[in-house]
Amino acid sequence: METLVVDHPLVAHKLTTLRDVGTDSPTFRRLTDELVTLLAYEATRDVRVTDVTIRTPLVETTGTQLTRPTPLVVPILRAGLGMLDGMTRLLPTAEVGFLGMARDEDTLQPATYADRLPQDLSGRQCYVLDPMLATGGTLAAALRLLVERGADHITAICLLAAPEGLTAVEHRLAEELDPDHGATLRVVTAAVDERLNEQGFILPGLGDAGDRLYGCA
Repeated sequence: METLVVDHPLVAHKLTTLRDVGTDSPTFRRLTDELVTLLAYEATRDVRVTDVTIRTPLVETTGTQLTRPTPLVVPILRAGLGMLDGMTRLLPTAEVGFLGMARDEDTLQPATYADRLPQDLSGRQCYVLDPMLATGGTLAAALRLLVERGADHITAICLLAAPEGLTAVEHRLAEELDPDHGATLRVVTAAVDERLNEQGFILPGLGDAGDRLYGCA
């Protein structure tokens, strides 16, 4: 699994404001939206395209358009919804599926409570939206589900990641997936932070992204 940390001053600037405990929910939502669009720009460098012939007002020329089926964007509920507008702004023709997963705060293991995805994802490119890659359980479960349904190129976009979470995702997928699955798996993030604390939160982090997005902190 490849990890790409987007090194850009605008990304660092917006992430710094997101981290600030004094940032209110409306500002947090706006900055998340802007930051996701910047991350998505890098995450979609490998989006599948094909050549097309068009006519400009002057001549006929060759251009590029997305192949079909178009990519599938998968926000993980609930916090992933706060990333959806920023992603679809860049990919307005993408289809959107939803995956509801919640982490048990005692066991830190994910449980799926909603699945609104196609059963057959053969040959599809997918973009998973999950703000915080902390313990890695939720993302590993989501990636496994998409691979098992046939997706062959999956990119997870996260605002922040913890090194323990990245390692856990790699180990779990290596254990649980057929080694010949053939899917390309990537994580694109604004930063890999220092570590997790005893409660499974990223440090220095930015707190609970869902609470800060929706005013429940």
